[in-house]
Amino acid sequence: MLIDCDACVMKGPGCQDCVVTVVLGMSADRAEPLRIDDDERAALDALAQSGLVPPLRLVHAVSSVEPNAAAEGESAADAV
Repeated sequence: MLIDCDACVMKGPGCQDCVVTVVLGMSADRAEPLRIDDDERAALDALAQSGLVPPLRLVHAVSSVEPNAAAEGESAADAV
């Protein structure tokens, strides 16, 4: 998973309660994105669900569409 604070619509108000700034100690003004793997994401999710850390507040303005799903006749809304 790629965490890019510059692409997050929660940047600013959501940063105070996001695992990226609270636990990982990163600033939202960070120049380069952070990449975490599935195991790291699962660990952060487990900690957040137990209330030990805040959740990841990353929200992208637009969801990506799988190119193969749209090409196979599904509408873009079904593919997301």
